[in-house]
Amino acid sequence: MVRVTTPDRPPQHSTDESVTRAAPDRRAALRSGVALAAGSLTAACATSGAAAHPPAASRASGTPSAAHPAARPAAAAPRRFPGQPAEISHGPRDRPRVALTFHGQGDPAVARTLLGEAEKNGARVTVLAVGTWLDEHPDLARRILDGGHDLGNHTLRHLDINAMSEKEADAEIRGCAERLRRLTGSIGTWFRPSRTPRASPAVERLARAAGYPHVLSYDLDSLDYTSPGAAAVTRQVLGGIRNGSVVSLHFGYADTVAALPAVLEELGRRGLRAVTTTELLS
Repeated sequence: MVRVTTPDRPPQHSTDESVTRAAPDRRAALRSGVALAAGSLTAACATSGAAAHPPAASRASGTPSAAHPAARPAAAAPRRFPGQPAEISHGPRDRPRVALTFHGQGDPAVARTLLGEAEKNGARVTVLAVGTWLDEHPDLARRILDGGHDLGNHTLRHLDINAMSEKEADAEIRGCAERLRRLTGSIGTWFRPSRTPRASPAVERLARAAGYPHVLSYDLDSLDYTSPGAAAVTRQVLGGIRNGSVVSLHFGYADTVAALPAVLEELGRRGLRAVTTTELLS
């Protein structure tokens, strides 16, 4: 396993591929409807020095069994935001908006529950999808877009992209981009590297060549992939969030589902709107 160390995020975490998932608070889980999905949670992204997580099971490449994208308008394409760096970790600090970003992988039932909970509270989120996950659940691409959320690229197989050769890394970026294009008519609005909070200069350049003017990082890690319990996820997010924050969260974890209602409720009390990353920067 490769440890990823970044200057602005020094803590290191274990790289055990079989992270034990703690049981969520029973009542919170029942309220959020996660009981059906809690038995099949998948691994998440490594964050700064955090655990590298096993990739989703891959399938043979091929056209996903989804409706032809011409049946609906094409999704939004990546945008260049003047004045923003090549790698974006947060939005403007002078506006009461935040972006909740989800690494798209894991049980589709958990994903649908999280999307529904966000929409019920008037929140819009950003989903960075893994390409093999889209192969397995192609309908989720349109489900995300139909809910008014951003959909982006989180590489094809969710491997350590910074440790790859340029040829391999390019295939990871373009492979996921092609799946997004087939399903939605667009390569997605954002690219986020896998198993690292920040892209290497080479990966940043490859992403730009593939059509993504910016790489999307974050300034607040929820640590939900460590399964610390819903209360801990809530404290972690609410303790660090502020105007312009981009928060890293994951599909596939019961704690995240159980924590989201309390997080959204408190954001509302603080006057912070949860918006897509595109809206955050617009």
